[in-house]
Amino acid sequence: MSQAVIAVALVWVAASGTAVVLTRDPLHQAFVAGFFGLGLAFLYLSMQAGDVALSQIVVGAIALPLIVLLSLAKVRKGRE
Repeated sequence: MSQAVIAVALVWVAASGTAVVLTRDPLHQAFVAGFFGLGLAFLYLSMQAGDVALSQIVVGAIALPLIVLLSLAKVRKGRE
C-alpha cells in the first residue's frame, strides 16, 4: 500500500491510543477503545496483514468493548 495510507493509519492509532489513556469515564473509554481497535485493524490491513486485521476487528473492536460494557452494566446493577 501507499506510504500515505500507512501514515494516516499510524496517526489514527496514535491519536486514538492517546484518547483511550486520557478518557476517564469507563463507559466512554470502552467506545474509544473500540475506535482504537478499528484503527489497529486498518493499520494491519494497510500493511497487508489481512488475517491479523480480521482478528483485531473481532477482538479489539467488538469483543473487548462489549465485555467492558457488560461488566460495567453488571457492576452498576449490583450497586442499585
